[in-house]
Amino acid sequence: MADPASYRPRTGEVPTSPGVYRFRDPDGRVIYVGKAKNLRSRLASYFQDPNGLHPKTRAMVFTAASVEWTVVGSELEALQLEYTWIKQYTPRFNIMYRDDKSYPYLAVTMNEKYPRVQVMRGDKRKGVKYFGPFHPAKAIRETVDLMLRVFPVRTCSSGVFRRAELSGRPCLMGYIDKCAAPCVDRISQAGHRQLAQDFCDFMAGDAQKYIRRLEAQMKEAVADLRYEDAARRRDDIAALKRVFERNAVVLSETTEADIFAFADDELEAAVQVFHVRDGRIRGQRGWVVEKVEDVSGATMVEQLLEQVYGSLEDTSRIPREVLVPELPENADQVAALLSGMRGAQVSLRVPQRGDKRSLMETVKENAVLALRVHKTRRSGDLTTRSAALRELQDALELPEPLLRIECYDISHVSGTNVVGSMVVVEDGMPKKADYRKFSVTGDAARDDTAAMRNVLTRRFRHYLEDQERSGTFATGEIAPEPDPAGPADLDGQTGPGGALEGPARTPSDGPSSRRFAYPPSLVVVDGGPPQVASAVQALADLGITDLPVVGLAKRLEELWLPGEEFPLVLPRASQGLYMLQRIRDESHRFAITFHREKRGKSMVSSALDGIEGLGPAKQKTLLKHFGSVKRIRAASVDQLQEARGIGPALAATVHAALHPESTETGTESAGPAGPAEAVRDAEGTETGSVDRVTRGVNLTTGEILD
Repeated sequence: MADPASYRPRTGEVPTSPGVYRFRDPDGRVIYVGKAKNLRSRLASYFQDPNGLHPKTRAMVFTAASVEWTVVGSELEALQLEYTWIKQYTPRFNIMYRDDKSYPYLAVTMNEKYPRVQVMRGDKRKGVKYFGPFHPAKAIRETVDLMLRVFPVRTCSSGVFRRAELSGRPCLMGYIDKCAAPCVDRISQAGHRQLAQDFCDFMAGDAQKYIRRLEAQMKEAVADLRYEDAARRRDDIAALKRVFERNAVVLSETTEADIFAFADDELEAAVQVFHVRDGRIRGQRGWVVEKVEDVSGATMVEQLLEQVYGSLEDTSRIPREVLVPELPENADQVAALLSGMRGAQVSLRVPQRGDKRSLMETVKENAVLALRVHKTRRSGDLTTRSAALRELQDALELPEPLLRIECYDISHVSGTNVVGSMVVVEDGMPKKADYRKFSVTGDAARDDTAAMRNVLTRRFRHYLEDQERSGTFATGEIAPEPDPAGPADLDGQTGPGGALEGPARTPSDGPSSRRFAYPPSLVVVDGGPPQVASAVQALADLGITDLPVVGLAKRLEELWLPGEEFPLVLPRASQGLYMLQRIRDESHRFAITFHREKRGKSMVSSALDGIEGLGPAKQKTLLKHFGSVKRIRAASVDQLQEARGIGPALAATVHAALHPESTETGTESAGPAGPAEAVRDAEGTETGSVDRVTRGVNLTTGEILD
């Protein structure tokens, strides 16, 4: 990788005019194209301290070997040139909304002697009526299939039509009554053209006229006892209603708009668009793209509109209105660019209320679902998982398959409430029953490396204890009967609750509960060389030297191996890298969840907390009986026993804990309540429902402040 300082242009060389710039790699390939109002200011931002850059921007500037720029006359010209170059070079660090096909439309060739219904793409043709766009094209074919029951317009190609004319026999569609067969004169030229016109009128929204006509014909057939004809009319009505429902009006009939929405995470983004024509949703389209650069929502909207509409062969199909979740920074220039492409005014805006806002939320829901389905398919597909595991095994040069991977992460806020997490993946799938969380205190909480060493020491100490106890995996012998007391869990910590909560082990679980006698095939830590070195040292202190350890650094998504000077970089499209990222993100989420839970508890305390033998249930009993902590403090030992479930020993313990001064002086005086207690008593005396007081926490020292 090239050092950005080696090709950084001199500040005075870069103009302050608007323009477009290109980064090239050592082979001369364009890897990024961007535009700027002020080229000097924009390019300078790429050559600041690399540690201050976003990881993906940092990767781009280190991959590049040169930068060049072109000055233009205005921001609009910069926008146009940027899109031209993106389309020409397809740079790897630009987000690309690739699509190999144009929009499909339902077309009726009214410019032919015998009009034909077909799916068409590309430029509009004179004399052809278009409806759509529809997406996918299957939706058009299903619509046409239903419509041909009532409007049997020709759908065959010119060659098939000529052969039928010469042979005097219609094609299959004519035999099954889905074509009026003008090729064999079953219908006149004028009659077939009127049939095609009726087809167009129905698709344009004038549906009720034809449905009423069929209903009248059905009633007439019933009155004449022609029940088979009536049944056919009934089925025709049902077919038209299905088509009409598919194209139900969602906005005013004059609305012509494309509605875009996003759903994204750190790695990928899903885009959905609804095409509304004549107030009806005519089609839907979506993309899932990799975020190879750090971009805001506004920039994503700009790039999306440039590429989607710039790739249209017939730009007259750009709608009058484009609705987006967020306006680009240069919204006026983007709107002007689209207007120039369309040859008429294009409105670019964010819907704020009403039906358009509701429809935007629907598009957003579709984008969220599309991203979720995409990630589920990537992680759930057996072939993909197997390929990812094999790729990781080969990249790390490991002799054994990666049957079990454990990933560890540390979470805290300025050194307070330090916690660790362990997530487990077996055969490429999460094993949530084996997730574990750790509280880290004392000297182990002084920094991330010490905390990581503490967590791994505790986890693998249990591994050694379980292995020694059972001997199952170490020697292959049959494990002895489980200890009646049951093996201790990892410091009493299990999953954080909900679906991810891991069950605590009980004596009845038997040998199968000793999950930690089974060592992982790979230990992954969230971090770089310091975290990896700390993990290796923790294992070495326990005498474990045969477990592979790797660190996944979030800056450039690079892998750090113990003792290596340089990281291992997997390809961006690597399934193995994607699996490690998913495991790392899950461990981070798991640690954050526990950290927030612990931090929330540390912010709330009560004078009754920490009293031996007095749990939450008995605290509630005391508060319900006395009404407030002030009255509990004022009660004698005998009065405390009046509360349900409070015996002599517990009453004495509670009294002693609430009157520490009486233990030293031998007096029974309760003494005055502290300031914080007085505030709580003032709030809780009447209702008896307040049993905790919120205190501040010094985030640097962890000290609780009254």
